[in-house]
Amino acid sequence: MASLEEEFTLSSAVLSAGSEGLLGVEQSSKTDQFLVTDNGRTVILYKVSDQKPLGSWSVKQGQIITCPAVCNFQTGEYIVVHDNKVLRIWNNEDVNLDKVFKATHGNYFAYVQMFNSRVLSKYTLLFGQDENSVIESFTASVDRKFISLMSLSTDGCIYETLIPIRPTDPEKNQSLVRSLLFKAVVSGNTRHGVAVTVLDQDHIAVLGSPLAASKECLSVWNIKFQTLQTSKELPQGTSGQLWYYGENLFMLHGRSLTVIPYKCEVSSLASALGKLKHSQDPGTHVVPHFVNWETPQECGLGAQNSEQSRRILRRRKIEVSLQPEVPPSKQLLSTIMKDSEKHIEVELRKFLAIKQTPDFHTVIGDTVTGLLERCKAEPSFYPRNCLMQLTQTHVLSYSLCPDLMEIALQKKDVQLLQLCLQHFPDIPELVTCACLKIFLSIADDSLQETDVNMESVFDCSNSVHDEKMEEQTEILQNGFNPVEDECNKCDQELNEEPQAKTKETTSCPVIPKRAALLNAILHSAYSETFLLPHLKDIPAQHITLFLKYLYFLYLKCSENATLTLPGIHPPTLNQIMDWICLLLDANFTVVVMMPEAKRLLINLYKLVKSQISVYSELNKIEVSFRELQKLNQEKNNRGLYSIEVLELF
Repeated sequence: MASLEEEFTLSSAVLSAGSEGLLGVEQSSKTDQFLVTDNGRTVILYKVSDQKPLGSWSVKQGQIITCPAVCNFQTGEYIVVHDNKVLRIWNNEDVNLDKVFKATHGNYFAYVQMFNSRVLSKYTLLFGQDENSVIESFTASVDRKFISLMSLSTDGCIYETLIPIRPTDPEKNQSLVRSLLFKAVVSGNTRHGVAVTVLDQDHIAVLGSPLAASKECLSVWNIKFQTLQTSKELPQGTSGQLWYYGENLFMLHGRSLTVIPYKCEVSSLASALGKLKHSQDPGTHVVPHFVNWETPQECGLGAQNSEQSRRILRRRKIEVSLQPEVPPSKQLLSTIMKDSEKHIEVELRKFLAIKQTPDFHTVIGDTVTGLLERCKAEPSFYPRNCLMQLTQTHVLSYSLCPDLMEIALQKKDVQLLQLCLQHFPDIPELVTCACLKIFLSIADDSLQETDVNMESVFDCSNSVHDEKMEEQTEILQNGFNPVEDECNKCDQELNEEPQAKTKETTSCPVIPKRAALLNAILHSAYSETFLLPHLKDIPAQHITLFLKYLYFLYLKCSENATLTLPGIHPPTLNQIMDWICLLLDANFTVVVMMPEAKRLLINLYKLVKSQISVYSELNKIEVSFRELQKLNQEKNNRGLYSIEVLELF
């Protein structure tokens, strides 16, 4: 169980922290000593166990330290840069920084080891639907295969990104996708910013104001179980900075440098039941819970026991090295059968981050099949994040995993259904209509809480349509005046209404997220023969709503026909007109009986009539061009002659 112990102050003196806090806190060559660099001229060496400073060094008046002081663990020397150009190196015996070793930026390569450029990798972090959020703090941890980058954004959420240690193509700029780790752990209105740091493989510490409180707090969260372990209020406020070394958390509390020890005892069923032995033999030494087994541990039992421990550790290393490593694909397939949704999601991200193996397509198919079978066997199990990641691999299709959309329809998971419509080319018309029913019937409140892809949605903030202008444009279009018919009487009736109703505001009849879902339907492939029978099963009020939205899209397409809208992929005019015809063919006898659909049907009639006028004029233009082409050919053929030879028998 993770816990925060009683805090203590390292320095009660006022530090030159300024509004931006300290420059940094860094580990010294000894585990109990730390270098603290303020935001001015001073570096202080503290010993945490004694809670007192061991030394202090300052640059001259007028100079300013521009980066945190660090320690060379091989030599025990300290290094700092001031005024962005002067490097100083000193040790504990030095008193005056002005008299220690000095180097300017002209001869730094002498002291800085260059990294091998062959391992340089560049990545682009994709924010997805949270593109408006900004990273405020980040931290990282490393294991044998991945670098886990955790970032705390302005929306109060913590995201995780897995970076492979051995990239597939080091010379290519690769894209990385971040996934949500914790939702809304801090408030976005913290005065001095927020911070996050990794404590161990299962816990992170977050500094900031929780949503339920106004004071700043230091909170410890469990990554595996997604729970808050403990928290501590900081009433004097902080600088929004947090460091963690040697089971100690460092921060500025008020104007004082404060240390909060962090402990995490190993929990077990035996300890929970009170059956764990707490007594120890005299003279034994408790080994810390977090041990680096790559180095031998001195337990205070004598040289003989130490040598024996080394032999045991060497033997364990040999045994581990001789054991064959389980392939990531087999490990993933075994994980999905028994582990939790969160663990499955982590293992899946690791598998997708590594280089694609020859059996990649097969593993993806087996993984989806295994997850769907478990979903059917366990109704409470629904790993939607995993299913969405698998859908975005461009490997799946409806014929390969038909149960995927079936379960998504049962759960009314519109986000997953939208992804399937965008990525699956072989969705049956019956399933397409089932998706359409859900998209039209789901409540607006439910949609507001759902993240959907909005790339196909128009900006419908300022759309005003004047019926008189539309009528005039229609009559003068291409110089063609359509023949009057009986429906013109309806136009006259509408034009005789009060002036207040003449101007119709054509705002979008659905909220933007519903519009994005309906656009996914419009972009999907279908066959009219198989689609029409299923459209008759949709309720009339939903058909009317869909027709209103299609009419709105038609007007928007007319406005933006000549505009280039980057990042927006709305339905085409042909798709809009095809779906209007499909809906009217399938449901006209029902819609025409609805009084509230009268104006819509008249508008749709005028829409179709204007399209007929356009195509009629285009046909006339085409005929005119053909005639001109014939005349041009006759003109080019003048002055030419031919010789024909006749054979007489």
